[in-house]
Amino acid sequence: MASLLRLPSLLSPSKPLLRRRLPAASSAAGAAAPATAAETRGGDREGQVTPRSVDFNAWYTDVIAAAELADYGPVRGTMVIRPYGYAIWEAIQDYLNVKFKETGHSNMYFPQFIPYSFIEKEASHVEGFSPELALVTIGGGKELEEKLVVRPTSETIVNHMFTKWIQSYRDLPLMINQWANVTRWEMRTKPFIRTLEFLWQEGHTAHATLEEAEKEAMQMIDVYTKFAYEHAAIPVIPGRKSRVETFAGANRTYTIEAMMGDKKALQAGTSHNLGQNFSRAFGTQFMDENGQIEHVWQTSWAISTRFVGGIIMTHGDDAGLMLPPRIAPIQVIIVPIWKKGDEKAAVLEAVDSVQKILKEAGIRVKVDDSELRTPGWKFNHYEMKGVPVRIEIGPRDVANKSVVVSRRDVPGKQGKEFGVSMEPSILVNHIKDRLEDIQASLLQRAITFRDSNIVDVSSYGELKEAIAEGKWARGPWSASDADELKVKEETSATIRCYPFEQPDGIKKCFMTGNPAEEVAIFAKSY
Repeated sequence: MASLLRLPSLLSPSKPLLRRRLPAASSAAGAAAPATAAETRGGDREGQVTPRSVDFNAWYTDVIAAAELADYGPVRGTMVIRPYGYAIWEAIQDYLNVKFKETGHSNMYFPQFIPYSFIEKEASHVEGFSPELALVTIGGGKELEEKLVVRPTSETIVNHMFTKWIQSYRDLPLMINQWANVTRWEMRTKPFIRTLEFLWQEGHTAHATLEEAEKEAMQMIDVYTKFAYEHAAIPVIPGRKSRVETFAGANRTYTIEAMMGDKKALQAGTSHNLGQNFSRAFGTQFMDENGQIEHVWQTSWAISTRFVGGIIMTHGDDAGLMLPPRIAPIQVIIVPIWKKGDEKAAVLEAVDSVQKILKEAGIRVKVDDSELRTPGWKFNHYEMKGVPVRIEIGPRDVANKSVVVSRRDVPGKQGKEFGVSMEPSILVNHIKDRLEDIQASLLQRAITFRDSNIVDVSSYGELKEAIAEGKWARGPWSASDADELKVKEETSATIRCYPFEQPDGIKKCFMTGNPAEEVAIFAKSY
């Protein structure tokens, strides 16, 4: 008999599937299409999405459906990540895996099932995670002697194993990472952003000193920050979490906070200095160079598939997804166009040549030569999927030995370039330049949006006003945890972080009037 999960009453009928608004039946194969790329546009609108300005949440789920990123699973709160959505996650994995190994970490894997007694060993940890735990109580048709927790995070089981593996200072540092799934029984879910089960990487390290652990925690939040800026084109704000928002079981939590298109904050990645909290709970000790027995100092850090949601909500528009080229599964889509049967062979020959040229240059390129859809349908389909560059090739382009290049981030005629030479070196350089232009443009656009929606405040009244307008509030803060919780209760905003970049000069807490060493950023969040 299969093992059974005994869970809260969330196993109710799942949400309706994400529904894609399909277009009317397309023209049959071989139907007339415009004779040149320049003449083709519009008409065949695929799966219209709710405008962002009308309903941001509806727009978000519409884009996920229409761009074929994910769908709801049969169990409430779960999602099925479709191939295109998973390809974006793979792009995130590809970058981070290299960085993890460059910084001395090795990949491994820990079991998904964790004895409940492990969770109970660290008091703040069990308190923080208890409401979200999924428990296995029956296995093989029999009641288990001890409940098993379906992995919510792995600090406990990691420490159990570290205790076996670490005996001496010669065994340190021990630095590992795992790519895994995690289960947290969320009551309110949103695809990619908050689901019952999600994918992530979680790094775990053990060190001989507090200083080494602190350096590691800061190093990894820097890796995440660079990824966000340089590859995802998301201008995150790195900083330290408040005590109230610190990870259960950590001494300090560092975070990267991103502003979404609706101005809500998204915690896009975290790095924790765990101190000796878990090592003392699990007896993870080592003999130092002087023969003294000490507890190890630890870190943990993670990024999950919620980052995919962050990319959607940062860059997407009413036409759908908009992907930064460095993480786009398809960087260039080529759409061949012909009207007469005798034009087809020459167009497809040119398309094949251009595809080979770009592939050999390391550009991720795809050709859509299907005759079941019109060129106009294909234009809108790949705009919806956020492909950064489109190349159109028709009979006139073949005759001129040129192509038409369109940018996803610049709609309409302004984003189109005609007469781009097919000569290999010219074409490759042109496409690479455009991809870099788009990458830089998306980042700058996001920076401008972020900075125009952060308000500096000097009183609680000003904070309330900024939050009511949907903006982020930044101001000096040295008030109590109780005051922080008051702000959350009255405004629904939380301290997102104390940014690493702090203004100079004397500061006065906007809540209490007392001296403040740091400014904090408050915002509503996902």
